Amino acid sequence: MQAWLGKRIYYGWIVVGITALTLLVASGVRAASGVLITPLESDLGWSRSSISFAISVGLVLYGLAGPLGGALMDRYGPKRLMLAGLVLTTLSSIVTAASSALWQFTAVWGALGGLGTGVVAAVLGAAVANRWFVKRRGLAIGIFGAATSAGQLIFIPLLIWIVNGSGWRGAVILLGIATAVLLGPVLLLMRDAPSDLGLRPLGGTDEPAAPQMVRAGSVMRGAVRVPEFWLLAGSFFICGASSTGLIGTHFLPHSTDEGISERTAAVVLAIMGGMNFVGTIASGWLTDRYDPRKLLASYYIFRGMSLFMLPFVSSAQGLAVFAIFFGLDYIATIPPTVSLTADIFGRRNIGTVFGWIFAAHMIGAALAAWLGGVARDALGDYQVAFLTAGAIAIVGGVMALRIDREERLVLEPVVVPT
Repeated sequence: MQAWLGKRIYYGWIVVGITALTLLVASGVRAASGVLITPLESDLGWSRSSISFAISVGLVLYGLAGPLGGALMDRYGPKRLMLAGLVLTTLSSIVTAASSALWQFTAVWGALGGLGTGVVAAVLGAAVANRWFVKRRGLAIGIFGAATSAGQLIFIPLLIWIVNGSGWRGAVILLGIATAVLLGPVLLLMRDAPSDLGLRPLGGTDEPAAPQMVRAGSVMRGAVRVPEFWLLAGSFFICGASSTGLIGTHFLPHSTDEGISERTAAVVLAIMGGMNFVGTIASGWLTDRYDPRKLLASYYIFRGMSLFMLPFVSSAQGLAVFAIFFGLDYIATIPPTVSLTADIFGRRNIGTVFGWIFAAHMIGAALAAWLGGVARDALGDYQVAFLTAGAIAIVGGVMALRIDREERLVLEPVVVPT
């Protein structure tokens, strides 16, 4: 079958398709947390802060799985990590459906699910794109970004519909089925590198050679001494807190608190996902043409102003307007952050350094997811949480303007024995 496909299309595009589907489903599993909060409160009587803490555990491990997954992919290849991540995510979803205690939900949905989705989401796209493509690499990365955005766009309305009909356990089982179904295509069709099929990277002459690699520890020992690393990690921490952590987890419960039906809120989230798709592509185009520091600052300030507006919006129409503006820069921060990381720390070190910057993003998301739930339980609404997120988003914009774009990390490659 591979030979048949190879005669008609470069096999790397088959790999891109399988990877994109994996990223889409992993993104959908992570986005499902916001759908589960209200049903879990009603069915099992757990507090919102307790549920939020369990979700935050998953977000932390999702982020920390990035550097770990990148190192393991370098050693064992993407295919084995994809299979391991899908198995973990499948087990997490199925066992979660049978959970009745909060500690079980925290351990299984939070910890196990966070590791499973993190392994196949954080650095998978970058690893695949760089192994299979020289020409069209940007297009491949764009497809992966679109797939990640589509996970929220597709799964959240579907899961809300299933929750209303079959309960939250039925929705979680669906996620387990979706990840299990992917195991077959990954096992049969996924390949680690073009050389596995006697091919070369598209537009290239050979694959990245092992002696070109540097030890991650050596890179990070240098990176943490550079102020720009902390400015990038700190601003991306704020990005995670104000987007994935607070809005990604609590926007749906906030909407139902305001008397808006879950179906209407799902439509609003779909609008946000569509704007996210548009905003991220536009941000990549702008990053190639303008100073990424100024772009990053404008994104954070714009986000802060959007969050300041949210506490005073209570109608479906108002939430839709918020979704349009907020969605445009939900993950639009990624292209300029990646670009600055590459400029400052060198493109050969991008995977290692950005892996840890991404981990900071998810730690911020985890704290905001948990503290958002704590604030809701203590104060009865999310107003203080939204206003605080708006304020720190503006701080993130100021941090972006203080970044020195000049390359600051000069390291000689450390040869890794083969």
